[in-house]
Amino acid sequence: MAISKINSKSLEDGNIANADLANSSITINGSAVSLGGSVTVGETKPTISSISPDTITNDATDITITGANFTSIPTVTFLNPSTGIYYSANSVTFSNSTSLTVNATLSVDADYKIRIENGDGNAVLSSTALLTVSDAPTWTTSAGSLGTVAGDFSGTVATVAATSDSSITYSETTNVLTNASQANCSLNSSTGAITTTDFGGSSTTATTYTFTLRATDGEGQTVDREFSLTSSFGATGGALFP
Repeated sequence: MAISKINSKSLEDGNIANADLANSSITINGSAVSLGGSVTVGETKPTISSISPDTITNDATDITITGANFTSIPTVTFLNPSTGIYYSANSVTFSNSTSLTVNATLSVDADYKIRIENGDGNAVLSSTALLTVSDAPTWTTSAGSLGTVAGDFSGTVATVAATSDSSITYSETTNVLTNASQANCSLNSSTGAITTTDFGGSSTTATTYTFTLRATDGEGQTVDREFSLTSSFGATGGALFP
C-alpha cells in the first residue's frame, strides 16, 4: 500500500501544517480517502445475570451461570474480596452464549465474586458477591428413636440439635409430630425442644410416631433426619421413659 499525498500536499514536501490536515483526505494507491470523524471500536464483554445454586458447601459442586456474550470456552475464577485471592474453576462447560456450567471446589468459607474472561480478553467481574460458600448443618442428635413416652404425658418429650456456622432453625417436613391427631407435640424452631400437653392426643393405644425434622442454617442450607417417638400405656401412666 502506497500513501503519496495528504490533501494536495506531497509527502515529499516535508512537514505538513495542521491547517492542511483539517477536513483533509489521504491518497492511498492513487485513491483519495477522506479523514476526520470518529471510529467506534466495538467490544463485546460477557455479562452475568444469575447463578444457581448461589450457596454451596466446600465440596465440588456444579454451578450454572446465566448471562450473555459467553464464547467457547471462557476462563472462570472466583474472587474472595476479603483476601483478594482468585480461585480457578475445576472445569467449565460451554452450553451456549448465555449459559455455562462450572464445577468449583472452594475450601474457604466466604462470599465470592465471579470473573469470566472470554478468549478474546473481554471479561466481566461481578460487582457484588454472587456465591456463598458455607458449611451445611450437621445433626448431632442420632437418627431413630427419641424414646418411649407415656400416653397423655405433659411436658418436654425430647430435644434435638444440629450445628452449623450460623444459627439453626428446626421444622418438621412431615405431618406427624405436630399433628394434633397423631403425636400432638410442638417443636420449638429455635431450641429444637419437643413438648406436649397431651402426648398422643386422644389415642389410648401404644403407637410409634415416625417423622422427619429439618435443620436450616442462616444461608438456607438444610439437612433432614428421621426420628420416632413411641407412646406407652400402663398401670402407672404419666411417666417419660427416655
